[in-house]
Amino acid sequence: MNKVYLLIGGNMGDRMANLTTALQLLEQEAGAIKNLSSIYETAAWGYTNQPHFLNQALLLETALNANDLMECLLRIERNMGRERNVPLGPRTIDLDIIYFNSDMINTSLVSVPHPRLSERKFVLLPLVEIAPNYIHPVFNKTNTLLLKECGDSLAVYKKTDL
Repeated sequence: MNKVYLLIGGNMGDRMANLTTALQLLEQEAGAIKNLSSIYETAAWGYTNQPHFLNQALLLETALNANDLMECLLRIERNMGRERNVPLGPRTIDLDIIYFNSDMINTSLVSVPHPRLSERKFVLLPLVEIAPNYIHPVFNKTNTLLLKECGDSLAVYKKTDL
């Protein structure tokens, strides 16, 4: 079984319900969720004129290879109403592969480890919660160290009012 860290998130519609639906669909179509972070809220990164995001990291065990998993994630996004009209724009759901085992993969469909994870505190905070000592296969640093070195100043808040 492949061990895959994903980040899920969204900022349109009922954000909590969308996260819940995405988790259910992942279990039905991709594999078993073995660990979940808390839910975090953050302002949009990059294209900032949009609602705040909710994000959550998870560990998924799957028999799917990286390309098949990405196709599954894209299908779930489409089925949940995801439209890709504006780069970094608003979305009902976003499903990203952060790590796939400790593999380094670069195909037309998949780039893992996620190429910008070390620049984004909204990815690293939930990831550190569930995998603090996981070692990034390119940088050879733990997620905890990547977070400590991250220059992203965007505020990220753990949701406690759920």
